[in-house]
Amino acid sequence: PIAKSAGVSHLEAGQQMIGGSRVVQHWNLPDEENQAKTALREGLVDVLMLSPHLLLPDEGIDNYTKLGLEKNPKLRVLVQSSWEPRDGKRDKAFKNEMRDGLKAEDVRRMRDNHNGGWLKQLEAQVNALNASAGQRAVHIVPVSAAVFALRERVAEGQAPGLTKQSEMFRDDHGHPSEVTSLLATYCHFSAIYQRSPVGLPVPAQLMGYPRAEELNMLLQQLAWDAVSNYPLSGVKAEAVKQP
Repeated sequence: PIAKSAGVSHLEAGQQMIGGSRVVQHWNLPDEENQAKTALREGLVDVLMLSPHLLLPDEGIDNYTKLGLEKNPKLRVLVQSSWEPRDGKRDKAFKNEMRDGLKAEDVRRMRDNHNGGWLKQLEAQVNALNASAGQRAVHIVPVSAAVFALRERVAEGQAPGLTKQSEMFRDDHGHPSEVTSLLATYCHFSAIYQRSPVGLPVPAQLMGYPRAEELNMLLQQLAWDAVSNYPLSGVKAEAVKQP
């Protein structure tokens, strides 16, 4: 729907879901259940999006990339950098409302720990895979950076329509609310089409929020800033036309 609102021609080659999975679990599915392998073998996929688990390295990323490049040397693989469940706490007693007590500096500290830990591991795998492929075919979509940026804004009272960080998530684990899902979508739009989402109309899922137009603009800008300022996204702000 976001691509359509931008007037971009979009064809979905397929998708598959295994809750809480590593990419290698998808790779290991039988061929008759493996839509991703089928689509890649047809050679018609331009962009493959993968969302890895906390456990890294994940050989599934390597396997899908190698298969896809065999069939389409121009394939781009976009790997999502997600936020950690329960804010990185291993305590099962963690509750969503606990997020509301975090100040902006707490969020920044959490971001730095994420960047120096899990994201650093993902970057190492992606860089090694690109070196092996002899081209920069694999990129990272920094959704986590955009999520941390929005949480900072909420903590500082600078996010129109949002008053609490817990509004960004729908449970203790940290599955995204409609706002956070849309923020992630804008990140992927930016990475896939290499253009800014800023200025696109307010989508249906945001219509019920107060100050929806301002909130939508903020989500678009945070997503674009995260993607265009991150070297491994494959997107540079100065090289991209606005919608």
